[in-house]
Amino acid sequence: MVNGGVHSAPEPDRSEASETGRDKSRATVITPDCSPTNIVDVPWPRVSVVIPAMNEARNLPHVFALIPHTVYEVILVDGRSVDNTVAVARELRPDVQVVTQNRTGKGNALACGFAAATGDIIAMIDGDGSADPGEIPAFVRALLNGTDFAKGTRSGDGGGSEDLTRLRRTGNRVLSALFNACYKTRYSDLCYGYNVFWRRCLPVLHLDSTTLVSDDEDGRLWGDGFEIEALIHIRIAKSGLKVTEVPSFERSRIHGVSNLNAIRDGMRVLRTILTERRRIRHPDGGATVSESVLSDNDGSRAGPVIGMKDRNSDLIFNSDQSRS
Repeated sequence: MVNGGVHSAPEPDRSEASETGRDKSRATVITPDCSPTNIVDVPWPRVSVVIPAMNEARNLPHVFALIPHTVYEVILVDGRSVDNTVAVARELRPDVQVVTQNRTGKGNALACGFAAATGDIIAMIDGDGSADPGEIPAFVRALLNGTDFAKGTRSGDGGGSEDLTRLRRTGNRVLSALFNACYKTRYSDLCYGYNVFWRRCLPVLHLDSTTLVSDDEDGRLWGDGFEIEALIHIRIAKSGLKVTEVPSFERSRIHGVSNLNAIRDGMRVLRTILTERRRIRHPDGGATVSESVLSDNDGSRAGPVIGMKDRNSDLIFNSDQSRS
């Protein structure tokens, strides 16, 4: 709906599908105990894929080609790219929703993308080709089996990485061990950013997608940078939500140079772990990281997202944004 230049996401429907958190349409999906070539026809929830991207025009064709056709919507969050990232995305997928982030950093991009999502499930995918969108069904199955949050891990059977240096691997192990000690979890791969979760979990994350900051404030708020994954896991742990790790294989970036800096970003993660630990004590039980059990999979939806239109995007968030 468009009123006076303001774009609103469609109102959630009140049908049985909305109330149960399942889309009643039939979709071809992979079952838990079969190979990718052995598929069946079963009900499937609506999955919103959120892709933060800045100057990823050359990588998007590889990423979009692997997105399962059962995905409900794709949201590209543009970090004000200077190449033709947005044009390429729209050429590859005309139904893509393009959102321009209102601050800087990956964390802010994800917050804006999450706020725009209307599906039952949200999947976080990097735009550099390192994460395989074809793994999304495995994460969704974990949610359907009763978990609240499916976290990717490069450890275990089916997991691995082409891009994990010795320094990053060591730092990840140290940070994972510290995180587990602080928040009573058992994560095997804290710093891997492939995550899929029920959209109803968004209030637990407390991510700000509306506040604007001036240039002299460095253009960022707490959690706007690469520390976003650690911040999300901390708040999930504090909430006591059920987490399941899903093996995932990380590829090397296809084109371009990563903005990741092992020392700088590792220190950000360390600071996040310690700062959040001091702010609010975690619940006695911590988060449960284990195999899934059945749940009711409540599909409650957030209200419509409102923002100002931008010539290069479908939605750009601002401080006047409201959500019902």
